[in-house]
Amino acid sequence: MSGLSSSDPRRYGPVLLRRKALALAAGVLLTPMSVQAQGREIRILALGDSLVAGYGLARGEGFVAQLEAALRARGIPARVLDGGVSGDTTAGGLARLDWALAETPDAAIVALGGNDGLRAIDPAATYANLDAILTRLAARNIPVLLAGMLAPPNLGAEYGAAFRDAYERLARAHDVVFYPFFLDGVAAEPALNQPDGIHPNARGVAVMVERILPAVERLIEKARS
Repeated sequence: MSGLSSSDPRRYGPVLLRRKALALAAGVLLTPMSVQAQGREIRILALGDSLVAGYGLARGEGFVAQLEAALRARGIPARVLDGGVSGDTTAGGLARLDWALAETPDAAIVALGGNDGLRAIDPAATYANLDAILTRLAARNIPVLLAGMLAPPNLGAEYGAAFRDAYERLARAHDVVFYPFFLDGVAAEPALNQPDGIHPNARGVAVMVERILPAVERLIEKARS
C-alpha cells in the first residue's frame, strides 16, 4: 500500500490535531479563569460609601463600572451591583444590608469604614458593625472580599493601629478574602485624587481596580467553587 503524498491533506490531519491539542492546553495554562469565565454571569455586590458610589465622577468612571469592565476584559462575565452610598458608615451599611441583598448577589465586596475613620468612631463599633455584616453574608453563603481602610493620621498612632487591626481581625475570624487598603496606591497622591484630596478621580479609580483585581478574582473562584 502506498503512503500519503506530501500534497495529500490527509497527511497533515494528525499534525493539526496535535497542534490544536497543544494550543488548547496552553490556553488553559495561560488563563486559569477561562473555564469559570464561560459559566453564567456572576453578580458581585459592592457594598460601600462614596468610594464605591463614584462621588464626583462621570458615569462609567466610578469603581463599579471600571471593575465590571476590567473583569469582562479578562473574559469573566460579571455584573457589579452598585451598593455604594456617599457618606455611609459601617452602621449605615449594616442598616441597609437586607435592601442591598434583594439583588441576590453571588459574592460581595465590603468596602466600608472610611467615614468611620473620618468621624473618629470607636474602632470597636466599626468592628461590631462589620462583624454583623460578614456574619449575615455568611449565613446566606455569600463569599466576601473585605477591603480594609486606614484612619487619618491626625487621629494618632493608637487610634490608627486599633482601626487597622479591626479589619485584620475580622478577616481572620470570618476567613474572607482580604485586601488590606482599598485606596492602596491612590491615597495622598494628588494626581490620582479630586481637589478635595479624599475622593479618587477616574485615573485613581483605575489604579484601585488594577490593584484589587487579583483579590476579586480569588473572590470569584470562591463563589464558583
